[in-house]
Parts: sequence; structure tokens; C-alpha cells
Amino acid sequence: MSQTEQTPIPFLDLKLLHRPLKAQLMEAFGAAVDGAAFVGGAQLSAFESEFAAFCGAGGSLGVGSGTDALVMGLKGLGLKPGFLALTVPNTFIATVEAVSMAGGRFAFVDVDPETALMDMNILEKELARRFAAADATQRPQVIIPVHLYGQCADMDALRALADKYELLVLEDAAQAHGATWRGRKAGTLGDAAGFSFYAGKNIGALGEAGAVVSNDPAVLERIRILREHGQNEKYMHRMADGGNHRMDAIQAAFLRIKLPHLESWNESRRAISMVYDEALAKLPGVRPVQIRPEAVSSRHIYAVHTPHRAEMAAHLAARGIATGMHYPVPLHLQECYASLGLGPGAFPVAERLSAQELSLPLFPGMTQPQIERVIEAVCGFKADK
Repeated sequence: MSQTEQTPIPFLDLKLLHRPLKAQLMEAFGAAVDGAAFVGGAQLSAFESEFAAFCGAGGSLGVGSGTDALVMGLKGLGLKPGFLALTVPNTFIATVEAVSMAGGRFAFVDVDPETALMDMNILEKELARRFAAADATQRPQVIIPVHLYGQCADMDALRALADKYELLVLEDAAQAHGATWRGRKAGTLGDAAGFSFYAGKNIGALGEAGAVVSNDPAVLERIRILREHGQNEKYMHRMADGGNHRMDAIQAAFLRIKLPHLESWNESRRAISMVYDEALAKLPGVRPVQIRPEAVSSRHIYAVHTPHRAEMAAHLAARGIATGMHYPVPLHLQECYASLGLGPGAFPVAERLSAQELSLPLFPGMTQPQIERVIEAVCGFKADK
């Protein structure tokens, strides 16, 4: 059988993931229909408790999406309209959309070339510059580290800087379910954290869903009210900036079925990633993202950087291997943010990494022959040139 005739390798195989759970998922759907339990209720409360316990956090609240989780996280922290958030430009747009939706402004900090995470040396200099400025509007109130590809940012250094300047920290943990930093799980490293349960995440709903996690009861109580149109009891509205940010009860039921499998799914991702790491570590022209020794990544994405991304992606596609890009255009160069006036060169590391990042297939249940085919194709790329 020729290379082009082999069974295609998907970037992510959700059918494989769901097949053994189908009966349970269908049963949960039937129970929701029979009981007309669609909003709130026992399934949502149970999932919130179980996910908080999984994270080792004081509490969690289900919301409608990962974007909702970030919006609610920012509002739950009590930030005032016009607040300034510092984050990174090499992330999905939801990170900064949420800031705007919560009534804030954002600015960027460049990233580390090895991990693609927020560069703490640059952050330190940026904070010193901004707090030395006479213009108080240039001083941030919150930092949003993005745990990109499933690896936590350097939260020791970040928390030290946040404490020094009395800043809040909201973790963008959309890709970091079960990831740890020095043994502590994502979601417990800041003042609050936003998780996404988009279908393709390490644990995904069968639709849209998200959660906010925090150890602060006051933060959680604000979010509990805000997600329900600002009401703490029906028709009694305490806050004017609330809305409908609730998680569907049926999605909570689906997530409860999946949550007990999350650690084993993450371990499968890590095992596959270790095989990739070993095979690609010394391959010229291909550089896997570095995982720091203090971190245990959830390995949501297996990202490599190559100056020949388009050619390598085409090379793999010709051999039936799907790939992805996370994220090809940094946010400051997106058309919708042209008004920021930040052209090429503003954040050179993020720009270079965004132009070179290629995501390889990675999913629980990936077979050894599939892994070997991916490695063989990547290693054979130069030989074909």
C-alpha cells in the first residue's frame, strides 16, 4: 500500500473518544428529556463540585463557553470599567475579546521563544515602565497568563510580580485541564481561572460550555449572580452588568461522564508526546515547544516550530496526515485590531513563533503505527527536498 493510500490520520479523533461512552451519553440525554431538566439543577451542581475537586480548588461555576468563563472571571474579580489587562498576542482571540466584553482594555507582552508562554523578564520590565509612568491609565490591574498548548506559565515569577504591583491574576486555562505547575493544578494558581469545554479540548462538551474556578468565595458569589442576569433570586436583580452565561444542564451531564476519564486521557497525550519529543529532539529545522521541568503539561496541542511550515504541512497532507496551526496570525496583526497601531516587529518573538508553529496529530487512543507514521513523515521532510 502506498503512502497516499494509507488510512488518513486525523488531527483529532473525537469519534474514537466518544465511541466507548456513547451508551452513557445517550442515557444522560434521555434522562434530561424525560425529566425536562435543561437549566441548572442537580447535574450542574454535581459537575461544579466534581470539577472543583479535580482542580483542587475552592469552587467552580459552569458557564456557557470558555469565552464566558473569561468574561465572568474578569467581572467576578471586581474590576472596574476601563481596567487594563496584560496578556500575550499569540493566543486565540477569546482572551482579549473577553477583556473588551468585560469593559476593559488590553496590552500585550511578548513571549519566551522556547515555551511560547509569557516572558517573565519582559513582563517585569513592562510593569516597571508602566508603573513609573505619570499616566495612571497605563498601569494594569490584572494579568492574564495563557497556559498555551496545555503548559502553565511560570506562575511563581508571575505571582511575585503581581504581588509586588498589587495586581489580580486570571488564568486563561482553556487548554490546561489537569496541567500542573510545581504540583499545583491550573485553576488554583491565580485569583480565578477560565476553562473551556469546547468539543476539541482535553475534556469537551457535546457543544459549548466553560467554567470559572476560584478559591475566593466572594469571586464565585459575584459570578453566580452575574451569570443569572445579575439576580440572586428570581426577578430580584442586584447587578446591572449580568447576563445569560449559564451552562446547559445536559452539557454538565455529558461532562460528568467524561471527567473520570480525563486523567487517563491526559496521560495518553503525555505518553504520545514523549515519543514525539524523543524522535524530534535533534531533528534539524524542527523544534518542539519546550516543557519546563516545573510543569506537567496537559499536552492539549503538540506544537513544533519550523521555518518551512507550509511545505511541511503539505508534505504531511500528501501522506494522509492532518495538521493544525495555533495560531498563524498574532492578535496585534489581526485586521480587527489595526486601530492599536501595532505593526510587524512590535512583538517579534510571538510573530516568529506564529509564523512557524505547526500542530501534529495528538489524541487519546492514537495507535503506535499512527505515531510512527507521523514521525516518519516529519523526519522524512528534509530528505524530500
